[in-house]
Amino acid sequence: MNPQNTEQLLNSLKADMILSKEIIRETAIEMIEEGFSSFPLFVAHQMEQEVPIGENLIDHKELGLGWSVNVSTLDEFLTKAIIKKDREAFFRETYKDPKEFACFFVISGNGGQFVFIPYQMEVPPSSHSF
Repeated sequence: MNPQNTEQLLNSLKADMILSKEIIRETAIEMIEEGFSSFPLFVAHQMEQEVPIGENLIDHKELGLGWSVNVSTLDEFLTKAIIKKDREAFFRETYKDPKEFACFFVISGNGGQFVFIPYQMEVPPSSHSF
């Protein structure tokens, strides 16, 4: 994927995140406080079909957004070999504070990538949904 398309996708996700950040942040904190996972992960996708990772948290159709979001954990990503076991330590080291950042696995036409989006942000100037 070229950098311009990646930037457009991420700006679109950030714009949706402005509207849904509270539910995402509350879900991450609840997962940690209840001992479910210290590494909550959110799977962002624009696909019409279900994504076989995590549980649906935000349905883009219901909220009129460009992105749907599933909630998952590091354990599920390791079990499904999305994160290889030999990369687990690196992932844990680079994982940012879930009270300040949402960790997204963004699924697009060319695969997936991890991004951390801060809860405190403003709408990007050129953001729009695709």
